[in-house]
Amino acid sequence: MPRQRSKKLTASRKSAEISNPNPEQDAAHDREPSESDDESLEDLEEDEEEEELARLVLGDGAAFKAQLGQAMDLDGGDEFNGLEESAVEDQEAEGGLENVDDADLFFLDSESSAIEQGALISRESQDYAKAGNAPAWEDSDDDRLTISLAGNSRLRKLRVNEDEDLVSGREYTMRLQRQFERLYPVPEWAKPSGRPAKRRRRSSAASNSSLASDEMDMDDDDLSTLPLARLLQDASSLSKTPIATNKRPKLRPEVLDIQRSRDIPLVQPSAISSLSFHPEYPVLLSSGIASTLYLHHIAPTAHPTPNPLLTSVHIRHTPIHTSAFLAPQGDKIFFSGRRRYFHTWDLPSGTIQKVTRVYGQKDEQKSMERFKLSPCGRYMALVGTSKKGGGTINVLNATSTQWIAAARIEGKNGVADFAWWGDGEGLTIVGKGGEVGEWSVESRSFVARWIDDGYGPTVATLGGHNGPKGLGGDRWVVIGSQSGIVNIYDRRAFISAENEIEIPERPKPTRSFEQFTKPTSNLEISPDGQLLAFGTKWKKDGLRLAHLPSCTVYKNWPTSQTPLGRITAVAFGKQSDMLAVANESGKIRLFEIRS
Repeated sequence: MPRQRSKKLTASRKSAEISNPNPEQDAAHDREPSESDDESLEDLEEDEEEEELARLVLGDGAAFKAQLGQAMDLDGGDEFNGLEESAVEDQEAEGGLENVDDADLFFLDSESSAIEQGALISRESQDYAKAGNAPAWEDSDDDRLTISLAGNSRLRKLRVNEDEDLVSGREYTMRLQRQFERLYPVPEWAKPSGRPAKRRRRSSAASNSSLASDEMDMDDDDLSTLPLARLLQDASSLSKTPIATNKRPKLRPEVLDIQRSRDIPLVQPSAISSLSFHPEYPVLLSSGIASTLYLHHIAPTAHPTPNPLLTSVHIRHTPIHTSAFLAPQGDKIFFSGRRRYFHTWDLPSGTIQKVTRVYGQKDEQKSMERFKLSPCGRYMALVGTSKKGGGTINVLNATSTQWIAAARIEGKNGVADFAWWGDGEGLTIVGKGGEVGEWSVESRSFVARWIDDGYGPTVATLGGHNGPKGLGGDRWVVIGSQSGIVNIYDRRAFISAENEIEIPERPKPTRSFEQFTKPTSNLEISPDGQLLAFGTKWKKDGLRLAHLPSCTVYKNWPTSQTPLGRITAVAFGKQSDMLAVANESGKIRLFEIRS
């Protein structure tokens, strides 16, 4: 206690000197102690007792630091005892920590590197979120993961330097994303515009122009998307397909010069059921049972992504079976699935409408999954419900979607397939029993009937030029069957000497192809009428090309190295210089037809 009393006396004298900085008092302090000084000492001792009591009740800084040193001693062991004792002694000697070395006040923690790394990751995540790219969901377990970059040869490219090895799960995720963006940068056309846009429901054409999303999810209450002009405005190389001034050179029947082009980059989540080229723009429409429509710009040399995606539209609860552009301008897209309704997508305005019924044909049209649009753009034909003794084709007005007429073919098990005449003035309808009818829209009746020389027809198509005008001007009728046999008929043989339609009951096909033993599922004739693509989805790489009018199958393509897969859809470009082949794996292959 004497030591403390001495310290308090010194502190009191110092406070007195500070509170009364008078030279006379300095001289008084230099005098010898007197009786009055003894009384002052007694008063100071009483003040010390009060201060001691206050310190015991309220505490002071020295006691707190001593307790802190004890706690550090418990946690850190003998290593910190010297630091605590030296710091307390220096504090007692100097009255504070002003003169204590920094090395005695701080110590290094071996786990600080992990904390700094976590802070760095958190800072990068915050910057990433501020950029507007924050993920919709984060897994907190990623922070507990540790991934070795040096131990896996495929991950070494993610290291910052050669000595780096272990990283956290979140850092690993961010480096994977940076590596992906480095390899596949965002194309210019896919970058958002300067002003963010808001989705509007049931909007008009003008309001739709404010949309900036490249992928829309539609339902019955939100049926509008971007207008075609907005979709194509960022594709600088996109222009209308030039109209051919000269006829395409004739192809050789022996060897076909066909080269593989760049594939469509997107792999769809399910089999592709329908392909269609735009009649004016280099745009490919594809769809499947994944309920999504895709529009791709056909540009194999585009950088950095060849054949980029323009937009995609998802229609909920509607697996799409058929989709097609409305000729001749291609300003509308019709699409439908196995439902009692179909949709129309008006490309100039971006509006998607739902047609829920065919008035007067409720019982005859329970599903609208199978339809075809006329080449003239005026009509839409739907395969109706099959009934005992035949089937029905309902013809609608493509503009008003109102019912016009119905064509009924006699036979067993209904309609196998049908095709529009080249001028859009009639239909060739094939029944599953082999019956074929030539139906005219103008007369609302069949102008001819005949029977296919095959077993169990499955698909049919028309094409070529210089055919009978009374049958739409198409030269070739091609019918595939369950047995895999493909029959080709020359319609010029259906005209009599008096230039009248005269079809034998069982005409003989000009040529029959027997390359497959599985049911024929795809038939397509090129717009110039020189090529026929036929195939089956029941056999891998089941596709062949035939030359018309020689009706010979090319032997040099496809080869064993051509990656076709199981074919589900085939389409020719409008200039007959492009072939698109889709398979059940969701891939679309493109091939360039040269000569």
